[in-house]
Amino acid sequence: MTTVAAYAAPAPKAPLERTTIERREVREFDVLIDIKFAGICHSDIHQAQEGWGEAIFPMVPGHEIAGVVSEVGPGVTKFAVGDRVGVGCMVDSCRECENCKAGREQYCVEGNVQTYNGIGRDGEPTYGGYSQKVVVDENFVVRIPDGLSLDVAAPLLCAGITLYSPLKRFGAGPGKKVAIVGLGGLGHMGVKIAHALGAEVTVLSQSLRKQEDGLRLGADHYYATSDPKTFEELAGTFDLIVSTVSAPLDFNSYLALLKPEGTLANVGAPEEPISLSLFSVIGGGKSLAGSMIGGIAETQEMLDFCAEHGLGAEIELIRGDQINEAYDRVVASDVRYRFVIDTATI
Repeated sequence: MTTVAAYAAPAPKAPLERTTIERREVREFDVLIDIKFAGICHSDIHQAQEGWGEAIFPMVPGHEIAGVVSEVGPGVTKFAVGDRVGVGCMVDSCRECENCKAGREQYCVEGNVQTYNGIGRDGEPTYGGYSQKVVVDENFVVRIPDGLSLDVAAPLLCAGITLYSPLKRFGAGPGKKVAIVGLGGLGHMGVKIAHALGAEVTVLSQSLRKQEDGLRLGADHYYATSDPKTFEELAGTFDLIVSTVSAPLDFNSYLALLKPEGTLANVGAPEEPISLSLFSVIGGGKSLAGSMIGGIAETQEMLDFCAEHGLGAEIELIRGDQINEAYDRVVASDVRYRFVIDTATI
């Protein structure tokens, strides 16, 4: 076992505090990673506050991990010491079910092993990236291309793949009109990726406060959802809408913005149930869909795509002792657009 410094939530809704945790010894197919940067995702806050249900404490959040390999097990073939690598939202799965074999480990029938707030297949709790080292099976590690610096690459391990997967799946590309709901940690990557895929991109945000940013990041249009005229003007406009917000929306109003047979895909996860009239989907043969991260192969594809197009996250680098302040600012939507922890300060 290796003892490493980390920041952990000792109990639900408690402030995170500096502590130490044990990392397992490197097994045959394991990779030891010196974590350099760890992104702060809104889901870290949901879980540390038990917004999505009962959780495991103490909790070391963090599933946007970028670092450098410092040791490999004797059976490792995919990575070598010195490689630049990343770890996302999961660190294992059954590997035998239909979904795992198809490269959709995120939908593992037995349930994938979450990078933190999970129980590994060895029965031990998992601890995430707000720490200085992590040990992960090589099959759940991805390579960060040289064209991406590690700090702006870290958020791609969740925010990047969370947007890339539905944009690809639902056909964002030339000739398609795509709307991104919310310009935050997820949404800003959705704008960049949809633009790079060749789609005509619209941001739907509560206000016009971030309009200049949205257009700079690649949006063609920007509308305020607080203005009722927006929903009148844009009725029947979009092939695809991706909602990134974690607040419950009036889904009937957003479905009305779709063309017939268009799709509203949700990657934001509100804690409360939503209300929906099924006539909103039946009337135009529309689809209300969900999407959750992506498989390991697709995550690598996303990283390669982002490197090719020069797409990193827009970040604010913070120290370990600023994590609690950062959580408050994320909840207040006061970040442009992803906090990233410099783990050397943990």
